[in-house]
Amino acid sequence: MTPWDRHAFALAGPATLLFLGVVATPLAMTFLLSLNGWNSSQGIVPVITAKNFVEIFSDSYFAEIFLRTLRISLWVTVICVLIGAPEAYILRRMREPWRSVFILVVIGPLLLSVVARTLGWALLLGGKGLVSTALQTLGLTSGPVSLMFTEAGVVIALVHVLVPFMVLSVWAALSRMDPAVERAAQSLGASQATIFRRIVLPQAMPGILSGSIVVFSLAASAFATPAIIGGRRLKVVSTLAYDEFLNTLNWPLGAALAVLLLVGIVAVVVGWNRVVERRYAQVFAS
Repeated sequence: MTPWDRHAFALAGPATLLFLGVVATPLAMTFLLSLNGWNSSQGIVPVITAKNFVEIFSDSYFAEIFLRTLRISLWVTVICVLIGAPEAYILRRMREPWRSVFILVVIGPLLLSVVARTLGWALLLGGKGLVSTALQTLGLTSGPVSLMFTEAGVVIALVHVLVPFMVLSVWAALSRMDPAVERAAQSLGASQATIFRRIVLPQAMPGILSGSIVVFSLAASAFATPAIIGGRRLKVVSTLAYDEFLNTLNWPLGAALAVLLLVGIVAVVVGWNRVVERRYAQVFAS
């Protein structure tokens, strides 16, 4: 081992110990807890069993909740891409001081508590909220319309919370693009659609892909927003795990749900990365 290697290990040592203590150890303890048994009279039974995982995989109720979580996360990711990518492109073309002002507007939701933001959406999406009143005023509905306790309401609230991550990711990717490239393409007779498709979009794709991973991961693991907007009628995996921990006190089953949620998110992220890397490898090879 060279002196440089020893210095590198010495510098990485504190961060590694912190990671093991703060992240890896709790995850390992959660996994071990998921392998324990449980009954209503004794509580947690210290035996090694796969009963909790078997129950989750064999019950259609849990399958429905996992599918709902996946569906909501995908919708949130797609909508964040459709909103965030054009918004980032517009921000990049703005001049100061308007760019700084609108960047502050974009990240504004991140400066507020997620609970406060979600409660604001609960007031807007309720049967007597602003959305319902506006729809009735425009004559689009004949009566009150409530988006509370619906997947659409959860998606709307999560998009508001998570779209800044997409905007910042795409904006960071586009900030590395030389504006002279667009002007050169325009001087050569390329249309705006061609410039966007051949120049802007390839430059924005790394930001879109990284932003999609961040948004999907945060949407799939979100708790406060689905708990408030979805309530007890519309459960996702995070709220179901919370109920198992604090309401039924079945900690092993709640731990098993948490472990499967983590494994599912990691599997989607890793699979998405593999697809993206393979795609880029094909592009560069050609």
